[in-house]
Amino acid sequence: MTEQGRDATVRTRVIVDAPIERAFAVFTEGIGSWFPPEYNLLAVPLAERVFEPRVGGRVYDRGVDGSQCHWGRVLAYEPPRRVVISWDIGAQWQIETDLAKTSEVEVLFTSETPNRTRVELEHRHIERHGEGWEQLRDSVGGEGGWPEALRQFALKLS
Repeated sequence: MTEQGRDATVRTRVIVDAPIERAFAVFTEGIGSWFPPEYNLLAVPLAERVFEPRVGGRVYDRGVDGSQCHWGRVLAYEPPRRVVISWDIGAQWQIETDLAKTSEVEVLFTSETPNRTRVELEHRHIERHGEGWEQLRDSVGGEGGWPEALRQFALKLS
């Protein structure tokens, strides 16, 4: 389920067949195992995707040549219930270095049963990206954006 309106927030969720601790760990530290590898800004093939599990940590891609693309910062890290990262990719799909022009992705994990977890994702403050933010919202909220990423996440856990 994905919601997006005329505002600058995208919401989507998925139910996964995994305990909350495993869902959180795979979503964060295991991001390279499910986040589609073609979703990167590197000029070379992707070697790995890294999530540093702490507030102040980075989220980045490393290319096969050693190059790096830092596209997020860990703003909140509360295992196994909540994580917030910045989205440091601008409306023109380039790295945004002005932190005032970045958005946030908050992910909440709720245990429904011992082996079933609801994962709710909210990508908010997209308007901060400035001109073209609507297209960015439509892209991350569209079927090929967060909904597809969460489908891949759920498949990884199945």
